[in-house]
Amino acid sequence: MDELKEECGVFGIYGHSEAANLTYLGLYALQHRGQESVGIASSDGARLQLHRAMGYVADNFNEATIERLAGMSAVGHVRYSTAGESGLKNAQPILIDCAHGEIAICHNGNLVNAQELREALVSQGSIFQTTSDTEVLLHLYARSKAGSPELALIESVSQAQGAFSLVLLTKDRLIAVRDPHGFRPLTIGRLGDAYIVCSETCALDLIDAEWIRDVEPGEVLIIGPEGMKSIHPFAPAPHAHCIFEHVYFARPDSYVFGRSVNEVRTEFGRRLAIEQPVEADVVVPIPDSGVCAATGYSERSGISLQMGLIRNHYVGRTFIEPHQSIRHFGVRVKLNPVKSILQGRRVVLVDDSIVRGTTSRKIVRMVRAAGASEVHMRISCPPTISPCFYGVDTPKRSELIGATHSLEEIRRYIGADSLGYLSLDGLRTSVGSSGSSYCTSCYTGEYPVAFPRNEAAYLQLALKLIE
Repeated sequence: MDELKEECGVFGIYGHSEAANLTYLGLYALQHRGQESVGIASSDGARLQLHRAMGYVADNFNEATIERLAGMSAVGHVRYSTAGESGLKNAQPILIDCAHGEIAICHNGNLVNAQELREALVSQGSIFQTTSDTEVLLHLYARSKAGSPELALIESVSQAQGAFSLVLLTKDRLIAVRDPHGFRPLTIGRLGDAYIVCSETCALDLIDAEWIRDVEPGEVLIIGPEGMKSIHPFAPAPHAHCIFEHVYFARPDSYVFGRSVNEVRTEFGRRLAIEQPVEADVVVPIPDSGVCAATGYSERSGISLQMGLIRNHYVGRTFIEPHQSIRHFGVRVKLNPVKSILQGRRVVLVDDSIVRGTTSRKIVRMVRAAGASEVHMRISCPPTISPCFYGVDTPKRSELIGATHSLEEIRRYIGADSLGYLSLDGLRTSVGSSGSSYCTSCYTGEYPVAFPRNEAAYLQLALKLIE
């Protein structure tokens, strides 16, 4: 893996006759947040129905499937695994029936104390069916003696630490919960009389819904027959929005944490041009993630922007590599250089990040082979030096090239004539006056929520920190 992966996207809707169909469309818009598995649960007011599968949204739902998911409310999930291995048993929504009734849960984020909670529950007799951290919340919920499902949910979630944006469905309620730090995004929309909760506003746009506001950090939002009720049951905490949502994860047509992703990424590029100027003939984005920043870099530097690399949008997750040697095949199957743009020119390549450096190395070589006289790499964020524990799948620290190599060593490894990153101050300034409310642990190694360091009990987390 030479790129960072988001864990998942969530979508929920209450009070619409086509709830399952609109959830399908919402997940289609959120497919970029997870491609391993997909699922939808719906309620007809009496019972919950569920369909889950491995793979893409469009490949696993059709008209007949949607018709079986009857009802006026539904929740959906697309997943890329960070906590818990890949497999259908870990797909979401997870649906259970307990003393509080049926409930389906969708989770975006990662619970740093999940293993500790799980071990305590197992010692008390709980039997787990998955390896997902999300199932811990359901066991706590089922064991709660609280007098209502809402209070049981609050009691269970109060024991969790880390990042969680949750969308849950009961037979007559849609519930949204966001952790007090607000790590992962969660937003509210409206379509006629129906309410929607989802990870990004691009999902609202697709179904022509109106954006209302974000679910606030630490808020529990309950939507039911009586309307929408907001509760803030958790102790306030400093906000720690994931800044990598703006760097890479979110779609550029979304608004995340109150800001246009497109505008923030373009500003990253403008500031990158100020901080890391270079004499060149053309700015070339590495598509698709580098396009916005490259636009800003070109705008501020005055160097022409041209699409010197063309992406093949029809590449699936796997392909059969030919037995014979084809130079740069792994990259070329996704990107192909435009020689007429690159040949004989000094090229600025703009990308969002460098993880291990292997892909950047191949792209630089490919651009040189296409005839570029110079290749200058510019990255629209600081070096990634630490793993994430809040819902982003990052390698071990020892595998992050920014943590183990100097700037000059990275430049030599990828083969560029120069290499420049956006500074941390530039990154924070670009997101506006609220820059201090973002989590930047992947660039600093400073974590807003403490995570377990007992290597015996928390091997998966501890391994990420091995240097």
